[in-house]
Amino acid sequence: MSYVSAVRCYLKKEEPEETEESPLFAQADNPGSTEIFISPSTGIQFVLIPAGEFEMGSSSEEKERSDSESPLHKVTIQNSFYLGRSAVTQKQWKTIMKNNPSHFKGEDRPVEMISWADAQQFIMKLNEIEGTDKYRLPSEAEWEYACRAGTQTRCFFGEDESILDEYAWHIENSGGKTHAVGLKKPNPWGLYDMHGNVWEWVQDKWHENYNGAPLDGTAWEEGNSSNRVSRGCSWLCNKGFCRSAGRFKREPESRFANLGFRVLREL
Repeated sequence: MSYVSAVRCYLKKEEPEETEESPLFAQADNPGSTEIFISPSTGIQFVLIPAGEFEMGSSSEEKERSDSESPLHKVTIQNSFYLGRSAVTQKQWKTIMKNNPSHFKGEDRPVEMISWADAQQFIMKLNEIEGTDKYRLPSEAEWEYACRAGTQTRCFFGEDESILDEYAWHIENSGGKTHAVGLKKPNPWGLYDMHGNVWEWVQDKWHENYNGAPLDGTAWEEGNSSNRVSRGCSWLCNKGFCRSAGRFKREPESRFANLGFRVLREL
């Protein structure tokens, strides 16, 4: 409840729209020859994530971990996929939904104040407009795999928390608000804001630990919980929360100024 109150204290009045410079993901920002797909209707840029294996969760020795990140287990991502280079922006949301629910206004800022069902509605309409069924939320495993980008350290850039400011917006550097996407450094696979700015909805139902979790990267939809999972931390998080394994339980109707989403596109 203290966390909810902390978020709501920022919502006493709607913030005016601000102009903030964004690099808009220049192709030159991509490491190596990373393949990019661009949504023709929204301009959302997607980076190709290769198939592979990783250890999901955190070990008992990891600093500031949670028991919900146990047990550490091997997951095989069987198929490559595209993942949005950032959370969906307000401009991209407005293109599809014709409104902007966000508290912190700015076209290049991530859309927030949206529920899990709102994110699903956006994806359904995006699929309809482009005549496909390939867009969806990532599974929790796909999200963490993409965040880690081949690493198994506490953060995708390593263990040195002192350089977190180069990669993430968190409570100590955000000024109490979201920021335009793409202003910080990306992870090794060209994904931005994976350790901050806004939490991101994923497809899975919440489970208190990973006992019985799928090992093939698919979303964990079984179970009696009505809650869903968010990943990635936000502008309101302490530095210790900004880790690759970090996860948070959400009621699906939750709408907060530090909660958005990122879209996956299947090949």
